[in-house]
Amino acid sequence: MDPAGRVSYVVRHRVPAQARSGEAAEAVVSLRGAGVRVGGRTLWSGVDLDVGDGEFTAVLGPNGVGKSTLVKALLGVLPATGEVRVLGEAPGRASHRIGYLPQRRSFDASLRIRGIDIVRLGLDGDRWGLPMPARLSARRRGEQQHIAEVIELVGATAYAHRPIGECSGGEQQRLLIAQALVRRPQLLLLDEPLDSLDLSHQGAVAALIGRICREERVSVVMVAHDVNPILPWLDRVVYIAEGGAVTGRPEDVITTETLSRLYGVPVEVLRTSDGRLVVVGQPEAPAVHSDRHTP
Repeated sequence: MDPAGRVSYVVRHRVPAQARSGEAAEAVVSLRGAGVRVGGRTLWSGVDLDVGDGEFTAVLGPNGVGKSTLVKALLGVLPATGEVRVLGEAPGRASHRIGYLPQRRSFDASLRIRGIDIVRLGLDGDRWGLPMPARLSARRRGEQQHIAEVIELVGATAYAHRPIGECSGGEQQRLLIAQALVRRPQLLLLDEPLDSLDLSHQGAVAALIGRICREERVSVVMVAHDVNPILPWLDRVVYIAEGGAVTGRPEDVITTETLSRLYGVPVEVLRTSDGRLVVVGQPEAPAVHSDRHTP
């Protein structure tokens, strides 16, 4: 806790040996000529990407091009071709240092489990048996304090003890982000965390993720359908389309020239007076949000 009384969330992890010795630190995520095939079909290939410590990367593109498969490849759930390294290891070997938030589905309004219990599942949901009473376990008391700190970090303290089904969409998403953070990950993989949220909640959750990335030095790879809410915090993007991909800084990738070359058809990228990007042309625009989960 700092002098002002604010709780500080510290990401505790070892500093790589090469960083301590003055050498360049290894990328948190590194892809070289990576690709994914599903059902005999190549979704994308030839992806080169480096995500550094505390960097925010967005995976963009229209529906059905395989954005979520990139996250699954990093998790080791889907095999990838080429070279893929995550936290210096093969995919799936460093899962304990990764926080993952899958595509969101709303909780049923009648669900009585509390928000704090949802967060706790990220810490001990894989353990069998009943927990020891808090008064008998110093470890348990330490876990409770840590959970409270992470909940405060995401700004969810006021409603953490409320049934999750009674929380709004934005409140639920903050609690789920806390669940992904509770094991102090070095890498946060988020699959469309802003989907189905209204504009005000999109902005608030995007700002939260950007702040965690910058202040806590957690690297973020986030699948997004609309780039605009996260644009101020992005370091780089991966834009997937037509089986190929382009990576780089947002201002270099989301351009008329780059997207026209990627799609093979004329595409125009416009910037509005308030700084938002609008993509006009044949493909589905990455700057136009649609709710694809509404029944």
